[in-house]
Amino acid sequence: MPALPPRAEMQRAYLKRDETYDGVFFLGVQTTGIFCRPSCGARKPQPKNVDFFATAREAVFAGYRPCKRCRPMSATVESPSWVRQLLARVDSSPGSRIADSKIRGMGIDPARARRYFQKNFGMTFQAYCRGRRMGKALEQIRKGRELDDVTLGHGYESHSGFREAFGRTFGAPPGKARETDCILVAWIESPLGPLIAGATNDHLVLLEFTERRMLEAQFTTLRKIFKLPIVPGSNAVLDTLRDELSRYFEGALKKFTVPLEFPGSPFQRKVWEGLLHIPYGKTMSYEELADHIGAPRAQRAVGHANGLNRMAIVIPCHRVVNKGGSLGGYGGGVWRKQRLLELERGETTLGFAKETLSDVPYQKASSSPARRMNASTRSRF
Repeated sequence: MPALPPRAEMQRAYLKRDETYDGVFFLGVQTTGIFCRPSCGARKPQPKNVDFFATAREAVFAGYRPCKRCRPMSATVESPSWVRQLLARVDSSPGSRIADSKIRGMGIDPARARRYFQKNFGMTFQAYCRGRRMGKALEQIRKGRELDDVTLGHGYESHSGFREAFGRTFGAPPGKARETDCILVAWIESPLGPLIAGATNDHLVLLEFTERRMLEAQFTTLRKIFKLPIVPGSNAVLDTLRDELSRYFEGALKKFTVPLEFPGSPFQRKVWEGLLHIPYGKTMSYEELADHIGAPRAQRAVGHANGLNRMAIVIPCHRVVNKGGSLGGYGGGVWRKQRLLELERGETTLGFAKETLSDVPYQKASSSPARRMNASTRSRF
């Protein structure tokens, strides 16, 4: 579970409507049964009447409903402006070090940046910066740059220090970099919230919504399968993905062409390949998918493999529904599944503009839902 900041810090943040904490935590108001972003402009509750949650999902499962003013389940849960500012700073000079003092100089608390990146990106901000430096170094070595230029250009004062850091990251010395591959990961803003994508030089291997609980396990699986380091960066495969996702959300793309690689057991591959055969705008039940792949009695196994799909949207597991037509589960959240199916049925276009979910059905919360939850119920979430 993502770690929450200290309670006193969260209280200060929501009382000041500090938008830099949006996405770091959510607050549930016991007297109204509503949960909000820290920056919500509504009247602020007394601290004694507030519960804090690391994710919107936790707040929903605790019985709270989303605020109609700040829309904490807005489809564009985009990164806060200060996060985009940090990412832009790294992108403008990926070979440079960004010390905590420089982060403070930008008006950003380094501890807050560390927590946000750890929660949403699976690594601290400094780890992200190190990965970017190493990824850029690998790229330049492959292009024939001299080792001296690469070493000094990425903040290292000696060859030994650079070689050690490079070896830890890629499992090989810089001299073998031309034969070294890695999985480059990039964060892509979308109308349904940020996505994290991973690709080797030749194939897309990961596409997930950043808040998915299985994300850390997916990274572990990728490292085990490909035996490659994972570092921030971009390449031609990820550029293609960005372009195709943009056109998909605009309703202008019905079939992805980005090259895919999805290792798994023979049965898992059959399921994932079966998903690729579900037409755009159509759905298939788990039973129908099991029949389609020649395993008519394996609906449960099909559902399990469907949940392990590592490439959201591109391998369209959102097109699988329950037998009666209800949406069923979805790793990225049922509300996203609903929006994707609406998009593919031509009922809406998402583009890259803000979309809200105020019309998504929810159960009405009691006046004080959290107070009536016992400790064992809370612990499950």
